Amino acid sequence: MTKYLAGFLAFLLLTACGERVLEPDEPSECDNCDAWNVPIDPFRIHGNTWFVGTDGLSSILIETDDGLILIDGGLSQSAALIDANIRELGFDTKDVRAILISHVHYDHVGGVAALQRLSGANVYTSVAGSSPLSNGALAADDPQYIEGSDRGSFPPVRKVVAVGDGEVVSVGSVDVKAVYTPGHTTGSTTWTWPSCALNTCYDVVYADSMSAVSARGFEFGSSGVGEILVASAGVIADLDCDIFLSPHPFFFGMHEKLERRDDGNPFVNNVGCLIYADSTLTWLERRLQAEGSH
Repeated sequence: MTKYLAGFLAFLLLTACGERVLEPDEPSECDNCDAWNVPIDPFRIHGNTWFVGTDGLSSILIETDDGLILIDGGLSQSAALIDANIRELGFDTKDVRAILISHVHYDHVGGVAALQRLSGANVYTSVAGSSPLSNGALAADDPQYIEGSDRGSFPPVRKVVAVGDGEVVSVGSVDVKAVYTPGHTTGSTTWTWPSCALNTCYDVVYADSMSAVSARGFEFGSSGVGEILVASAGVIADLDCDIFLSPHPFFFGMHEKLERRDDGNPFVNNVGCLIYADSTLTWLERRLQAEGSH
């Protein structure tokens, strides 16, 4: 029985019993959606930190002594898989107290509305991200925005709380710090927190996407967004960073690391953020060269 079928049967059973269950929104449609949304088993990264996302889209669960914190919600159709993964680990999605957002694009916030309806959690994003998240549409200053198009839209989210740069979202004894890293979007936010196990504590960094991707006609050079990305790369490089994570698993080599779990914790690498920042500059340089050649 596939995870999709099992989840659907569970939905029917729980609905018949009157228990509150996840009510999914219409699925997102995109060229990569099916590949991104392939189910994978959830796993512990370290201590209080778990991966509950899909093959191509990260969703991170943080366990606290007073409920759960969830970072990112994937596509609209990812919500059911995230919910199933949380439950597979022995947790309850209704215990999620806070949902944190990296950036407001459909592939990372599409499932947030459904997960919020189930959990009742507040959703936390940057000041610049709060309006598009509430509206369910890209902001006009987003590099991927297309005027007059609803491409990239997603279910709007209620109970959005704007968090300032350097401010902390606290659930129980766990504090998760917001670090603004704009560029990919104006409101892009990196999140950091401590994760401890067996008297060993690590600083975890969920660094937001830094790729120079845009709608046709947008230029990172002439717009000044390229300079903003360079500054954000510097911010990420300077963070205390023992475990590097990001919204797309391939950015932190998830599959390769999972194959090395028998040799210790492969996610612990205190140069992960430095490597990511350096790769960001390489990607941006190529984009700027392409813009200059036109």
